[in-house]
Amino acid sequence: MLVKCETKSNRVKGLSFHPKLSWILAALHNGTIQLWDYRIGSLIDKFEEHEGPVRGVDFHPSQQLFVSGGDDYKLKVWSYKQRRCLFTLLGHLDYVRTVQFHHEYPWILSASDDQTVRIWNWQSRHCIAVLTGHNHYVMCAQFHPKEDLVVSASLDQTVRVWDVSGLREKTVSIG
Repeated sequence: MLVKCETKSNRVKGLSFHPKLSWILAALHNGTIQLWDYRIGSLIDKFEEHEGPVRGVDFHPSQQLFVSGGDDYKLKVWSYKQRRCLFTLLGHLDYVRTVQFHHEYPWILSASDDQTVRIWNWQSRHCIAVLTGHNHYVMCAQFHPKEDLVVSASLDQTVRVWDVSGLREKTVSIG
């Protein structure tokens, strides 16, 4: 083991490594997001705007941002440099389980107990796709690392792969 970070919560719901720095985000059931330096085991910052548990967090691959999703049905995009929430994305009708930034496009993927997977353009701050078909909570979803695909898993006992290549023309700019 390299280091142990004491979150003071026995219910960590989501984690994310920073792509370059020795940082991790921890999403906690008490509604807090903790930012840790795992090399020294030190808490750097806390972010507390969600109303209820935070289940998913993800660092942006190249910008000083992260996204979170939680039981308040909200996605929040944060600047860790400015130490604040920049904006909130609304549209889910139940808990948000996982969130992920796309590696190239200005997209965020979210999976929810409302039985949908949504793709958001975080630059325009709009939902650009709602993937429907699951008939129970969607527990997680993820972008393919290279192809225009999304995978999702649900309590309906299915894993589904979605072709999202048609969304590229809805993208304003890459970045």
